[in-house]
Amino acid sequence: MRRLYHELFEAVRIAFAQISANKLRSMLTMLGVIIGIVAVTLMGTAILGIDAGVESSLAGFGDDVLYVSKRPWGNMTDWWNYRNRREIEHDYAQSLNQWIGEHTGTPLKIAVPTVMWRTNVFRGEYRVNGIMSFGTSADYGRIVRSDMKEGRFFSEIESRAARNVAVIGFDVADALFPGEEAVGKQIRIRSQQFAVVGVVARQGSFLGMFSWDSQVIIPLDAFARLFPLRYAEQTIRVQIDLSRREEAQDDLRGVMRRLRRLSPEKKDDFEINSQQVIREQIDPIKQKIALGGLFVTGLALFVGAIGIMNITYVSVKERTKEIGTRKALGARRRTILLQFLIEAVSICVLGGLGGLGLAWAMSFAVGLLMPSFPLVFSLSLVLLGLSMSVATGVFSGFAPAWQASKLDPVVALRYE
Repeated sequence: MRRLYHELFEAVRIAFAQISANKLRSMLTMLGVIIGIVAVTLMGTAILGIDAGVESSLAGFGDDVLYVSKRPWGNMTDWWNYRNRREIEHDYAQSLNQWIGEHTGTPLKIAVPTVMWRTNVFRGEYRVNGIMSFGTSADYGRIVRSDMKEGRFFSEIESRAARNVAVIGFDVADALFPGEEAVGKQIRIRSQQFAVVGVVARQGSFLGMFSWDSQVIIPLDAFARLFPLRYAEQTIRVQIDLSRREEAQDDLRGVMRRLRRLSPEKKDDFEINSQQVIREQIDPIKQKIALGGLFVTGLALFVGAIGIMNITYVSVKERTKEIGTRKALGARRRTILLQFLIEAVSICVLGGLGGLGLAWAMSFAVGLLMPSFPLVFSLSLVLLGLSMSVATGVFSGFAPAWQASKLDPVVALRYE
């Protein structure tokens, strides 16, 4: 064991002496590994960033909320069939809550009606366009995963009385009330004034398609005075016990079929959507991106490994007499093998460290220039980069090191 330790120590010393003696060649050799590790790390950073962005986006839907709607989320193969379905009535929420109250063991917790319409919102000379306006009940505040930046959600009394009160998103408040508090001020939706009672804390966007911060939430009956409900997008949001998701979906489907008066032979004329539906559509896309990135980065590392293998073969040829002398003095094959293998691994590890440093700097620069672009540079990526550097060194250095270890000392000493 002690002999092996000394052999390893001596091999490391010789490797770094050779790298130091041939700085330019070593740097050019490392370049392939640096490019490969930068590619691996940036791809991993982007993939982790996409995962973080997707999770952040999906958090707005709530993982413990089911959405009863007219159409399924995602691709619709039979659009006309879904278009001709009956609308989801907001009164279903009251019937669902009554059923939940009568069945205490159900995994369904509470049902909340939501009606959505895109509109413009005004405040004096300020204006924001295409804002998602939601009509809902006071229970909406119990099922959403967001905090209040200031103020509060509207109360049950305000909801039942259809008062003109509104809770607005962070971006709406920032646009309509720059540099001032929004709570207690008035906004205009269509022809009516609404008092702002709360501002929702920043939530971000959903995959860059729309922003959770660009919304206005008002009582459902107040919403009905402004927009035609029959043309609005109506949904029932049902909070569930997440540990009993399948049972909750079965219960909800059964109650909805009774409310829609569907006979047993008829198909559902509604859809139960959830965060999981979106996740199932996004996961294959993420896997394809990861496979494509793995191919590109693997190719870059392979090219780097071929370069290191070539230089290591050159190094073996240049030092053939040295190998013969060491073998004549009693060096084992294992010692020669370790010498060249560790030299190749050392070059790769140094290149890997350089690649990681460059990738971190590039990620940091991108984060400064584009703060909304999701990038995650984690310890796991550092460990992955170093592991791949070591693996590349072993792969590229083993064959030349094995050839060096097999040299006949007599032939090696006579080599010119």
